[in-house]
Amino acid sequence: MTQGTLEVLLVGAKGLENTDYLSNMDPYAVLKCRSQEQKSSVASGKGSDPEWNETFVFTVSDSTSELFIKLLDSDGGTDDDFVGEATIPLEAVYAEGSIPPTVYNVVKDEEYRGEIKVGLTFTLEDSRDQGF
Repeated sequence: MTQGTLEVLLVGAKGLENTDYLSNMDPYAVLKCRSQEQKSSVASGKGSDPEWNETFVFTVSDSTSELFIKLLDSDGGTDDDFVGEATIPLEAVYAEGSIPPTVYNVVKDEEYRGEIKVGLTFTLEDSRDQGF
């Protein structure tokens, strides 16, 4: 089994449905890879076109086939609103080593809700470093 690190560059999103009717929403992303979950900062007041330019690192094996990104609107005091989600297949990054920032569809209830831009880099872990 091949193991290594997956570096995810969360660039930004465009054309998201604004869930706040009176003001711009405050979007953030929750990135999930198998049981590992990480959260971006909140893009306060950035509304439908947030930018993050944040990097997240996950430990993965080649049996990890997808990265899930859930977009939410941070609402102080009430439950955060679900904006949409993107599923990113990882097969290509295992083969290529890196994928430059690419646009993926954000969907909610199987409908298009905007797009998210993500770059991926996979670094193979050297088995000699595992103390075998």
